[in-house]
Amino acid sequence: MFIGTYRHNLDPKSRIIMPAKFREELGETFYVTKGLSGCLLAMPLDKWESLVNQIASRPMPEAQTLQRFFCAGADEAVPNSQGRFLIPEHLRKYAGIEKEVTIVGTGKQIEIWSSEKWDEISAAATEESIAELMQNITF
Repeated sequence: MFIGTYRHNLDPKSRIIMPAKFREELGETFYVTKGLSGCLLAMPLDKWESLVNQIASRPMPEAQTLQRFFCAGADEAVPNSQGRFLIPEHLRKYAGIEKEVTIVGTGKQIEIWSSEKWDEISAAATEESIAELMQNITF
């Protein structure tokens, strides 16, 4: 399970460090693609294959639209020995990532945000709005 929030900076080669806490579960190779709300998603091979298979099982043209969004711009990431991996320019542009990056564990996946966007999203989640969403959830 992916949990926690980590801030890192892009290095001069447009790489970021994937937190060590996440690397073991992600595996030696993982996938990065566009997410919703302007973030990127990172997931291990098994989750990536599950997503691709679920999309392929949808009726056309819905499947085509989802394939174009999630698969066409996806990238296979292979971290180096320090845990750094490249975020391609088209994905950095989509997420508005320029320098500081926030990596967030959201349970089954990882979100990669420009820190500026993450701060905005976090600030919008008020205690009242969370309480409303939690109406049918118990601990």
